[in-house]
Amino acid sequence: MRIAIISHLKHAIVEPFAGGLEMHTHMLATRLRARGHAVTLFASTRSDPATGLAAICDETALMATGIAEATDVAFFREHHAYLRLMSELRGGPFDIVHNNSLHYLPVAMADTLPMPMVTTLHTPPFCWLESGIRLCRAEATRFVAVSEAIRSMWSPIVPIDRVVGNGIDLVRFPYQAIPDADPYLVWYGRIVPEKGLHLAIAAAQRIGLTLRIAGPISDPAYYAAQIAPHIGTAVQYVGHLDHTDLSLLIGGARAFLCTPCWDEPYGLVVAEALACGTPVAAFARGAIPTLLDSSSGVLATPDDVASLAAAAVRAMQLDRSDSRARAVAICDAETMIDGYEALYAEMVAAAVPVPLTPRTMWPAMVAAGRPAPASAHAR
Repeated sequence: MRIAIISHLKHAIVEPFAGGLEMHTHMLATRLRARGHAVTLFASTRSDPATGLAAICDETALMATGIAEATDVAFFREHHAYLRLMSELRGGPFDIVHNNSLHYLPVAMADTLPMPMVTTLHTPPFCWLESGIRLCRAEATRFVAVSEAIRSMWSPIVPIDRVVGNGIDLVRFPYQAIPDADPYLVWYGRIVPEKGLHLAIAAAQRIGLTLRIAGPISDPAYYAAQIAPHIGTAVQYVGHLDHTDLSLLIGGARAFLCTPCWDEPYGLVVAEALACGTPVAAFARGAIPTLLDSSSGVLATPDDVASLAAAAVRAMQLDRSDSRARAVAICDAETMIDGYEALYAEMVAAAVPVPLTPRTMWPAMVAAGRPAPASAHAR
């Protein structure tokens, strides 16, 4: 099958990944290619060529430095990159388009494509993406949620065709039956306020165990104000690690502290910890309660440090083999790819060619510098 995958442009799709969405996109592209599909990933310049990369824009996060002008540049750079891409896809040799971008333009322009498009929803609704989806008039498009929690959030806005849970590479996050002799807790992810690292630090201090931290410092101001003052013997920042070093860090911990301050759409970090055999103590938010059972983790009251500390103490008593078994049962990447392959086949089989009309032709005309006909703007 000839598959086009549209990525977001803020960060490169390359290891070490900026976050879960980057890892998911990389795995989707590389696993589909490994199964013999002809995959092209439309992503930012520094992304991994092994994904079948077709670069369409420099990473826009490099442009958004908190200055209004820089943010505007990033916004318009993304807008024009996606407008140009959607125009080019109109004549592209693809059977299906998988939109993984979280950008409004691909969904708003889906009805200009002759092939079907599936959009994966990775986040709760936000204004720009919601607006694009409300404008979508394409019959050959479907929306997939990464969890039942996300399905519930989006269902009042758009019908969700199905849930395809995210997956991880169980081989690259190997099981570690025995943790390090020197006991510690672990927290890892993007270091931003909504991930709640400051609450994990407070819980670890309450327990009296060392906390080791890994991940990109995505919000330097937050790190400087609320994290850096605690760094020392009991709270250690080890950097932004690749898969190999990260799995060793996770697997050596007595428990993983998961502290989202928002409704977590899925929780890939939870899946990775379970795969390594590390029990999880987590705030009961978003999709996280569906990933854990009583044998693999303990849920805590959101934003409650005392509750999280108590959950961590209980989690450390759980059998590590049960955590690995939970990951194998519900978090395998191959199951995720099976789900998308089945959906692609359904959509391609049901696809009806889109006729050339002013509406479907005008994006390419605009990209070529010709004005769109007046009828193209009529609904």
